[in-house]
Amino acid sequence: MIVQQNKPLFPWDCLEDNPSLKTIRDLLHALPDGPLLEGLRQWRGRGRDDYPVHVLWGVVILTAALRHTSYEACLAELERNDGLRRLIGIESPTKVPKKWNVSRFLATLGREPHLSRVREIFDLLIQKLGGAVDDLGRDTAGDSTWLHGRCKANARETAAEQAEGLPRAAGGRKEYEDEQGTVTRVVEWFGYKLHLLVDAKHEVPLAYQVTSTKAGDGETLPALLEQAQRNLPEDRIQTLAYDKAADTNDVHRCLAKTGIKPLIRNRALWKEESEKMLPGHDGRSNIVYDEAGTLHCYDRTSRPIVRHRMAYIGHEPSRGTLKYRCPARHEGWTCPHDAVCNAGKKYGKTVRVDRAIDLRRFPPIPRATRKFERMYKGRTSVERVNARLKIFWGVDDGNITGARRFVAKVGTVMIVHAAMALLLAAAPRRDGTLGQTRLGKVQRALRPPAAA
Repeated sequence: MIVQQNKPLFPWDCLEDNPSLKTIRDLLHALPDGPLLEGLRQWRGRGRDDYPVHVLWGVVILTAALRHTSYEACLAELERNDGLRRLIGIESPTKVPKKWNVSRFLATLGREPHLSRVREIFDLLIQKLGGAVDDLGRDTAGDSTWLHGRCKANARETAAEQAEGLPRAAGGRKEYEDEQGTVTRVVEWFGYKLHLLVDAKHEVPLAYQVTSTKAGDGETLPALLEQAQRNLPEDRIQTLAYDKAADTNDVHRCLAKTGIKPLIRNRALWKEESEKMLPGHDGRSNIVYDEAGTLHCYDRTSRPIVRHRMAYIGHEPSRGTLKYRCPARHEGWTCPHDAVCNAGKKYGKTVRVDRAIDLRRFPPIPRATRKFERMYKGRTSVERVNARLKIFWGVDDGNITGARRFVAKVGTVMIVHAAMALLLAAAPRRDGTLGQTRLGKVQRALRPPAAA
């Protein structure tokens, strides 16, 4: 795989609709799946081995990598494609597994300890990328999406899956509102929720969780964040963008503890008040703040009284405060109330807000700043990753029955997505004529020793 020099590090538009055998071979070689396959062989023991575990594992991976709509379609291609069969160790068409063999294998993947090893493969791929790409995970974004699934008909088997800690398929409903709070769209589905934490620049997933439809985004975010931090170098994550679903006190305390700056839209909870007096200021003060944590000052000299948004100067980590100044002095215009507020002050009135008053209300990057608006746009990256997983990789199959098969299916799709990201980043860059390519720092770090 060779991409143009002017393409980004992860050129997702360069993914092949019909991957070549070389791409598939590179993908299979990039997977650190040795512990998983060894564990599956030990689990099988001395039983029948008509279809080895590495063959069944190859079928599951190829179904996602080749973008087949079902495992049956992948098995049909294996029966007629000799080169593809040999890549996963199938000698003849008669040795191709049946669909029920793949279904049982998928149910086995959804059990422990195999399920943890599936997630470990994903984690190892992201760790390799994080070590080679200096800015991977610096600015992150999170969100959840719905996935369709079905419960097992046998209630006892469903209860056994729940006892293993797996989510149960259930009905879900999500409402979308406009700025006035009017519901404009309603989505209903039956299945699960997929929670993602992705790199906002490169659109690479850093962590994922599959939960019930009843689980809130704020509840799962700490676990997502912990997984992402394990997959990246220490203190790599600097910002996290999320929608209003994560605007909770617990989430903001968690982010403050880890030193991550939240880029989270605030929920409208004030019913009657539009502003409040800043703590520490009495009735003679003209400093107030709104529900989003934006500070304003009142010009009481003018008639009628005029409200101005105070000038944000910056975050002071050592003090744990946000610094604001008189907007007139900072921006260079005349305020009638200047003599009252700024008497004897060269730079004008200065207000420091202690973030400990309300971490949710006063984030390190205030919401009413251009920096917040610019960086919050990175949240759309997770929407594109969701669409890529659903439309391109087919994670939203809708025909998977049972939680074990479902989480195993999601895990294999996430592995393929991460492995393809590694191949894209490691691909040589074409520079100039068709015969000239060069390797950059990232490509040299990610290429295997034999290829290098």
